[in-house]
Amino acid sequence: MFYTSTALILLLTAILIIAPQEAGRLLGIAQAWLSRSFGWYYMVVIAAYLVFVVGLALSSYGKLKLGSKHDTPDFSYGAWAGMLFSSGIGISLLYFGASEPLDHFFNPPEGVAGSQMAARQAVQLTFLHWGLHGWAIYALVGLAVAYFAYRHNQPLALRSALYPLVGERWVKGAAGHAVDGFGMFVTLLGLVTNLGIGSLQVASGLENLFGIEHSNTNLLIVIIVMSTVATIAAVSGVENGIRRLSNLNIVLFSGLLIFVLLFGPTLHLLNGFVQNVGDYLNGVILKTFDLYVYVDDSAKSDRWLGLWTLFYWAWWISWAPFVGMFIARISRGRTVRELVAGVLLIPLGFTLAWLSIFGNSALDLVMNQGAVELGKTALTQPSMSIYQLLEFYPASKVVIGVSIFVGFVLFLTPADSGAVMMANLSCKGGSVDEDAPHWLRIFWSVVITLVTVGLLFAGNFEAMQTMVVLAGLPFSVVLVVFMFGLHKAMRQDVQAEQERAELAALGRVFS
Repeated sequence: MFYTSTALILLLTAILIIAPQEAGRLLGIAQAWLSRSFGWYYMVVIAAYLVFVVGLALSSYGKLKLGSKHDTPDFSYGAWAGMLFSSGIGISLLYFGASEPLDHFFNPPEGVAGSQMAARQAVQLTFLHWGLHGWAIYALVGLAVAYFAYRHNQPLALRSALYPLVGERWVKGAAGHAVDGFGMFVTLLGLVTNLGIGSLQVASGLENLFGIEHSNTNLLIVIIVMSTVATIAAVSGVENGIRRLSNLNIVLFSGLLIFVLLFGPTLHLLNGFVQNVGDYLNGVILKTFDLYVYVDDSAKSDRWLGLWTLFYWAWWISWAPFVGMFIARISRGRTVRELVAGVLLIPLGFTLAWLSIFGNSALDLVMNQGAVELGKTALTQPSMSIYQLLEFYPASKVVIGVSIFVGFVLFLTPADSGAVMMANLSCKGGSVDEDAPHWLRIFWSVVITLVTVGLLFAGNFEAMQTMVVLAGLPFSVVLVVFMFGLHKAMRQDVQAEQERAELAALGRVFS
């Protein structure tokens, strides 16, 4: 597992760095083909994940515990909720919070660009991309891994979800190696994308705050500093570094959100949030399956769908292996219903509030206050848009400095938890409560850093983002297999418990 996955990752990176233009061209063709041919499939399968996990939580299976009857949760509810919040919420919220609604406003998939309806639709689409569907993918992987690890004593690995379908021999053999190996490959794509976006976001903030010109040297320094701190946090483990970072995340992130709400058009933002939630809930089924078939410019809509909705679905899938395994790692002793409800609802409310408040603030500045440069920046340099937005608020330099630090901390939690899970997948032996050795976590942190640096400096980082979409397609099939395996195991476990209860009752009658 270790040698094969490392060789595959380094080989792909070398190709993208050595021949960036040709590799980018071929990957672009492949992505366009995938969007045209499998857009319908992505929509259907993403909906299936959501329906499946919600159905499990609401059914009698929801009472099943992730562990034995006497297992208690490893973390308090507050600590667990904090880690759930931070595990899947990264620096991307800073990157897209203002820029995505503005991009949809100027380039809508249908309707008139720059209109009031385009603004309303912009936030609705942003909610769709960050809403229930993505968190359901995390819940599915976390549930599958935790269920077999804590109830069936299987390794805390992706392969364990295959156990009821192929048996222990295949799980420990070729099938298990293939699933874990591909899971590591997809995970690295997500982590590299996260580090790339994170470094650009922090570097843009420093450029705005101190008037520094953009340069590869400054970007390299930012990447090295961020990666070093993330590695230290990964070595310190889940109980120490990641939990403390999660708590810090909540405080800083919430403070920045409240500041923008109170010092902006507060009443307008509150009204907008309520209406945005209503638009999202009212149109969630329609937008889940909306492929923009009946529009005048189908080519434009197809391109938009590939750049946004399909990219987001693939991006969520690429983060699912390490976020799902991290959720499993912290969820022993919880019930199926607790895990699903926690993953779907705890981070969701804050995510939607953030997107609504920052998105509506940006739209209000552009539409009603003549912030033309903010609109241009959102389209040309998305990482800078949130800092330009904060320039319209009091004590802007201080707030921008705080937001840079918030972005830095937001980057760390997914980065260090991802390095820990990459190390765990490539490490043989150990118990479900034992993480991989420190040197292996450091190794994967270094690999992620080197791959990111190589791709950014080769000017081929967009190719890696394209790879996320392409890799998401086959791994989405693996997640479908997870659903069948999980349902089969739960059904068998419930039947076994019922039989034991009947035998116990019969024994009491005879006694």
